[in-house]
Amino acid sequence: MIQIFDGAMGTMLQNAGMKTGDCPEYLNITNPKMVQDVHRAYFEAGSDIIETNTFGASRIKLAEYNLSDKVAEINTAAVQNVKIATAGKAKVAGSMGPTGGFIKPLGELDFDEVYQNYYEQAKALATAGADYILIETCIEIQEMRAALLAAKDACDLPVICQLSFSEDGRTVTGTDPQSAAIILSAMGADVIGANCSLGPEQLVPIVKELAENCSCPISIQPNAGMPHLVDGKTVFPMTPEDFGKWAPELVKAGATFIGGCCGTTPAHIKAIKEALKGVVEPVRKEPSKDLALASRSKTVFIGKDLPTRLIGERINPTGRKKLAAEIKNGSFISVKREAIEQEQAGAQILDVNMGVAGIDQAEAMKKAVMEISQLVNIPLAIDTSDAKALEAGLKAYPGRALINSVSAEPDRLKYFIPLAKRYGAAILCLPLSEEGIPKTGKERLVVVQKIIDEAKKYGLKDNDFLLDALVMTIATDKDACNEVLNTLRLYRKYIGAPSTMGLSNISFGLPNRPLINSTFFAMCLAAGLDAPIMNPYDDSMQNALSVASALLGKDPSGRDYSISHSGQNIPVAKAKTVASTGDIIEDIKNAIISGEKEAIADMVEKALNDGYKPNEITDKALSAAMNVVGKDFGAKKIFLPQVMLSAEAMREAFIKIKERIPADSMSDKGKIVIATVKGDIHDLGKNIVAALLENNGYRVIDLGKDVDKEDIIKAAKENNADMIGLCSLMTTTITQIDEVIEELKNSDFKTKVMIGGAVVTSEYADKVGADAYASDGVEAVELAKKLIVKN
Repeated sequence: MIQIFDGAMGTMLQNAGMKTGDCPEYLNITNPKMVQDVHRAYFEAGSDIIETNTFGASRIKLAEYNLSDKVAEINTAAVQNVKIATAGKAKVAGSMGPTGGFIKPLGELDFDEVYQNYYEQAKALATAGADYILIETCIEIQEMRAALLAAKDACDLPVICQLSFSEDGRTVTGTDPQSAAIILSAMGADVIGANCSLGPEQLVPIVKELAENCSCPISIQPNAGMPHLVDGKTVFPMTPEDFGKWAPELVKAGATFIGGCCGTTPAHIKAIKEALKGVVEPVRKEPSKDLALASRSKTVFIGKDLPTRLIGERINPTGRKKLAAEIKNGSFISVKREAIEQEQAGAQILDVNMGVAGIDQAEAMKKAVMEISQLVNIPLAIDTSDAKALEAGLKAYPGRALINSVSAEPDRLKYFIPLAKRYGAAILCLPLSEEGIPKTGKERLVVVQKIIDEAKKYGLKDNDFLLDALVMTIATDKDACNEVLNTLRLYRKYIGAPSTMGLSNISFGLPNRPLINSTFFAMCLAAGLDAPIMNPYDDSMQNALSVASALLGKDPSGRDYSISHSGQNIPVAKAKTVASTGDIIEDIKNAIISGEKEAIADMVEKALNDGYKPNEITDKALSAAMNVVGKDFGAKKIFLPQVMLSAEAMREAFIKIKERIPADSMSDKGKIVIATVKGDIHDLGKNIVAALLENNGYRVIDLGKDVDKEDIIKAAKENNADMIGLCSLMTTTITQIDEVIEELKNSDFKTKVMIGGAVVTSEYADKVGADAYASDGVEAVELAKKLIVKN
């Protein structure tokens, strides 16, 4: 059944008389009639589901109005307002918007803090009688994960999860629709969708991609096109008729919950209702039945008809004294380097093990996962036997991880499987039980089936499992190899789930281990191995994989084999990033690109001791590195988390330079006053821009949000600013940018002006006389370099 949502709330309240700077959510108490009139208008236009006026009614957001003690009161009143306005005839969706901040390491918020923020609001909405919990306009998957967990813990209502995607088809932090669908459906979202940012035409392919990657219903609430400024007012260009024409296309793409966001009115909702008369639910094809793992920005499928997936084994301190010592001392330099190098060497999944004696493994796992997830785009496997460390890793990971591993031992079944279900993880099934190691393939099959049966009791599905064939050494068991091969065949025949194993055990205690390992590897691939856990730097193993893939038909026509063995390839082991090039400037540049913030200070100090001048380090290493980062970001090779990490490394470099060198001997990159304009209480985008500018060597005077034009000009004068940066996210406040620029023109102070924000465009920048428009933080840094020229 197709359900119709309502449309925009903020602009409707503005038109009804809400004053700039008022808390929209507090109107549920102070002026309930105004809110009810909006709800009633949408209900009469044809909305089946009405959203509560609680988008910013969480503790964190209400604190901006000193109303954080009124969470329950405001949310309760909001639900009642919908019921009164519709006489109880419409379903109530309790709206929960973003916090306006990022969870660590991207921001300053703790995961648990965000969880509690949403739990409190969801509990209040559910207790008041909402029919759905709607988490909307989320731009970061980790915040959505925290909100979803909180909502499911707070109540039994269906939870709708709507992200906001940009024109490139990803969220601000790089999440694509496929990965979002994989992550959220595994965590138990009841409905998945998108709202805001884009118009209906741009959201059709996003709906299609969401629908193809999950089996739950899809919701969509587009803007009425992209905003334009007409006669000083923000106008969304799509008429109700134009907007309504896209409704059948959205349904065809897979949506069954349809409404509107910014710029939409009851007339737009009525047009949707009319356009969908006689339109039936779409017939959706089943999503892939292969196992799917996902990082924040990339999904990897594992299955018998897919290319072999390599699980990199190198982030494991077992038998590696130096790595173990670093982890024990709280250093993650080698861990991060191994992550980058394994991805470069062809690993598609990274195993992460923090098994060092005498440390807090949960804390170490949390830190490792947070650091690695900023650096690489490939999914992670959380490798631990400690339940606390497992939960810490799963909670910190902004994706769908693999648990390595779950055996049939009672404690593993009792503690690990519920965590897999809660955090939406897949599990690696290890055929071990209280009876010990099963010797034969048949015995291993029985143990693995026991694990799967237990996991299914918790709601895990057939494509949530990766099966370990369990490798023993042939030095002590002549049948070890044959039993592994038999196990692989039995798994394929009787279960059908993909298989994995750690390969190197087979040769333990024997000479020329690489020869045995690579031969054994080829045999296992022929028997059905799908995702080996191995050292991706090993050329003999990579060669065995290349040849086997061609022979087994996983590399059609031997295309990849031909490329790898044409005489032009670089051996995998030599393709690794070298820790030191011998050129300290080049080393600093590479460290900035890789985000090695812990190591950069020592490198900069060495360069200074070697006689390099600060400006030389800044120009040839730091700025050169950020140029590379900017290009990779523009090409979508990396995303905001990696950019922020490089910027943090950049900041550490500048701190070290400033420690050693008098301020007057360093070149001044410029001073920038930055602010969100009057009436606009959003500052997440501004904060990202400010951090990137500051970390690139500019002195940033951040005035915060909701700033008067007079205060902006005053701060620019007092600091003799080289540039003013203005941000507006709301359609109702964009005209404040005009006023600031006009005020600046009328003053006796002249400086450059750069503007940006969700509703700002380059056309608008030209019209109001701004010097530049920046679509994101990376572009803001590049524009600052061009606009601020120091002699």
